[in-house]
Formats: sequence, C-alpha cells, structure tokens
Amino acid sequence: MLSLWLPRLPTDRIKRQLAKTLLVEAVIGSREDGASSRPELFDGATIVVARQNNALQIFALDDAAAHLGLATGLPLANARAICPEVQVYDADEAADTAAQNAIADWCDRFTPLVALDPPYGLFLDITGCAHLFGGEATMMQLVCGVLTAQGFAVSAAIAGTAVCARTLTRHVHGRIVRDGEEAGAVRPLPISALGADAAVVTGLRRAGLKTIGEVADRGRHEITARFGAGFTTLLEQALGQGDAPISPRQPLPDYIVEKRFAEPVATEAVISATLSGLAVRLIEAMAKQGKGARRLEARFFRTDGAVRTITVDTGQAVTRGEVIDRLFRERLEALSDPLDPGFGFDFIRLSASHTEIVVQQQRDLDANMHDNDELAALIDRIAARIGGKRVVVHLPQDTHIPQRAVLAAPAQYHLAAATQAVWPARVVGEPPLRPLRLFERPEQIKVIAEVPDGPPARFVWRRAAHAVVRAEGPERVAMEWWRAGSAVLTRDYFRVEDEEGLRFWLYRNGLYDREIEQQEGKVVAPNWFMHGLFA
Repeated sequence: MLSLWLPRLPTDRIKRQLAKTLLVEAVIGSREDGASSRPELFDGATIVVARQNNALQIFALDDAAAHLGLATGLPLANARAICPEVQVYDADEAADTAAQNAIADWCDRFTPLVALDPPYGLFLDITGCAHLFGGEATMMQLVCGVLTAQGFAVSAAIAGTAVCARTLTRHVHGRIVRDGEEAGAVRPLPISALGADAAVVTGLRRAGLKTIGEVADRGRHEITARFGAGFTTLLEQALGQGDAPISPRQPLPDYIVEKRFAEPVATEAVISATLSGLAVRLIEAMAKQGKGARRLEARFFRTDGAVRTITVDTGQAVTRGEVIDRLFRERLEALSDPLDPGFGFDFIRLSASHTEIVVQQQRDLDANMHDNDELAALIDRIAARIGGKRVVVHLPQDTHIPQRAVLAAPAQYHLAAATQAVWPARVVGEPPLRPLRLFERPEQIKVIAEVPDGPPARFVWRRAAHAVVRAEGPERVAMEWWRAGSAVLTRDYFRVEDEEGLRFWLYRNGLYDREIEQQEGKVVAPNWFMHGLFA
C-alpha cells in the first residue's frame, strides 16, 4: 500500500492557481516583458484562514509560515503580530477537495485502486503493479517527483497495511516497510502519527505514553477499556497485526487495456487510431470469456496531470471493435467542450466497467432480430451524441394514478421491455379516455358548474374563458394514500369540449360535501385543475 500525504495542499493549490493566472496574463501581453506583475504573492509566508469559534484562525499554512512559528489554530491577529507581511487567503474546502480528487485521478495511471485519505491524503493499492514502474522505490520516486514538480509538498511511504503506511508519512518520507517489519517501523513514532482523536492522544500523553511503542507494550484490554476498541484496532493495523481494505473511489473495471507513449501525442488522428487499437484488444480479452461490454470508459491522461474521462453506454453487449470505435467517434464529435490535449497525452486507458455474457441467438431467419439490432445500434449512436438520459422509452405501470401510469426509462436499458409492453386497448370509434401528454403540474382553473358535483359549464384557464358544449365523466380516481403519507382528496376527471372544438381533461379536487371541509357552516367550493389536452 502506497500512502501519499500532501500537508500543504491548501496553500500549494492557491500558489498554483496564482501562478497560472500570472502566466496567462504574461501570455496575453498584460506586461511586455512577461514578468510577474505581483511578485509579492510568492515571497514570504502564506496562510489560509477560516472562521472557527467566532474568530479567524489559521486553517493551513506553508513551510515559510511554519518556520516563523505560526501553526494551525493560531488566531489571525496573533499571526499578523508575529509576521505583519504574511499573505492571507480564505479557506475553500470545496476547492481543496477538488484538487485532491484531481490528484487522485492522475494517480489512476499507476493503479485503478485509489482511495481518499482525508484530510489531504491518498491510498494507492500497488499490489502486483509496482514492477511495471521499475519496483516500489522507483515508483514512489516517480509519483513524488511529478507531484513536487507540480508544486505540491508530498510525503510518501509503502507498507503492507494502509494504516502503517499512513502513519509513516506523517513523520518519515520515502520509507518502504517489508511484510512483518511494520511494528519495528512505527514504534519510535509519536502517538499523534496514528491519526487518532485529539482526546485519545491527550489522554495517552497524560498517562505518560508518548510513542506508539510505549502504547503497544501495554495490554490490549487496558487500552480498549480506557480508549475504546476503535483505537485498539487502529493500533493493531499500524503494527501490522491486522488490516482493513481501502474503499476505492471507483469500482474496479471488469477489463482494462491501456497504451503508454514515450512521447506525448496530441493529434486527433493518433488519438483515434489508439482508441481503435485499444478497442480491438479489449474485445479480444472479453471474447476469451464470452462477454460483451455494456459500459465503456476512455480516460486520457495529460502530461500536466489533467485527466479527461469519456463514458459510453450500449443497449446490447458489444462484441465488435468497430462498434466501440464508432460510438467513441460520435461521442467525441458531440462534446461541447472539445478534448483538449494540452501539451499532449502520455497515457490512454480503455476499460469495460460493465460486461455481460453474450448469448448466441439465431439471426439468419429472424427478421425481427435484425430490426431490433439495428434499432439498438441507432439508439446507442444517438445516446452517444446527446446523452443516454435523453433517449427514453415509455413503459406502462400498474397504477390508476394518471401521472404515474407511464414511466419514462432510458431506451438503452429498457428497449426489450418496451417492445414487449402491453398497453390498454383502445375502443374503435371512441375518443381516448386520457390525453397522450399531461402537464407536469396541473394548472388551477376557475369553473362554473350547474350543480356542485356535476361537470363544468364554463371555465377560465390562462385568462381565456371557455364555454363547455360537451362533457363526459366523471372518472373517479382515489389517490394512493399509502404513498402520500397523509389524507389526499379524491379526484373527479371530466373530458370536456368547448365551442371551438378544443378538448380538455380537467378534474375537481375533492368530493363535494364529503371530503371538503366546511367553514362557518358553509361548504367551501372545490378547486378545479387542468391536467391535459387532447389532440
């Protein structure tokens, strides 16, 4: 397990952002000599403050501020008294989390099993992949070297357990601990390196236990009785006597193929050719186990650390490389934000995160089978361009509630169900009982009825008056009280037609003199709503 810790992430992020801003200003000619117009931003100490306990306190700081005696939790007023020229910035935890996630995305090039270790830490499960980068030591030097070049202070360690590696990064950089040597590596470290609660650390120090080794020498039952089983488990994992799996940010794909480049590539032709080659390799790997891809993901790793991900879903299991190539071409052409290679991509990965067993079917004599395949391929291409959620099919639902009678589902995953769905048969020569499309929210209208519980005689909708010449109904619909959680009113639906031949579907909310409450001995007039229009 490779543990990374970025102790200065907030200040490093701010400095990187300022450096990019100044670089852009220089490029667009804000200054003819290209020099920084605000050099003081990079000189001296830098701190990040946040409001805690109704006071501005130091939330994070850089090495220069630490050398001056500043520390997290120190009030801003005290910090200014110690160092009047200190650079102060507001804390932005969302931006820090985004930067941490971006670094985690970049680390995916080494292993797909990357987990966050808040605050400002990462876990990389490098089991079985360290030899691809020249061994554990070379791999750790590569990761730390790139992050340092990007402007991040980083500490790293490798151990058999995540907790042991994490503990080492807090006080030792570059340590590699072999299996069985975890206890000897962490024994001289202070208790605070374990990352336990501050109350636990304070209690141990008051008891005279300052190092992990001193705590490890005490009986486990004593430690558990005083500080809880959680701390005992943490201690055992640091000593290598127990382990717990990490929680990767993303599930491990079923199949992965990738291509590394000695020199970064930036041309569209090379990128497309690489995707085509990876698609063929991916299909060959899946074919050995008789599987096809339902969800494909292409990741493009830029030399500057940025990562771009493109995902494509399919309605049926894909077993041909040219289909994958065509879908990704459609997706790339439809991107509102074009795939920016920057200074080039040095690594491209294609993975199948969702696969299915391919079932062989008779296709030569079944014309409907060919039609379904062509329809599924068309849906995949449209979904690749505009998104899978925008291509839907409608499925009937077993309910009498009008707005719930039809479910709009993604066509790629429910095409077979849509082709086999059974809809209520329409009576020949009779108008439809319900309109094809309903309003998302019924609109309230003003109605004049000849009798309180009868059909409307006139109504006003959207400031226009309509005289009813024909009315059919009511169709009484009782709401699903077990879903609403409270008493809901019964609806009486009417199909009405006005003098101009326009047909409407409206309802009265509540039964007259039964469900509608009385005020001052008089029944309140029910509310009417417009729910849909007939063609």
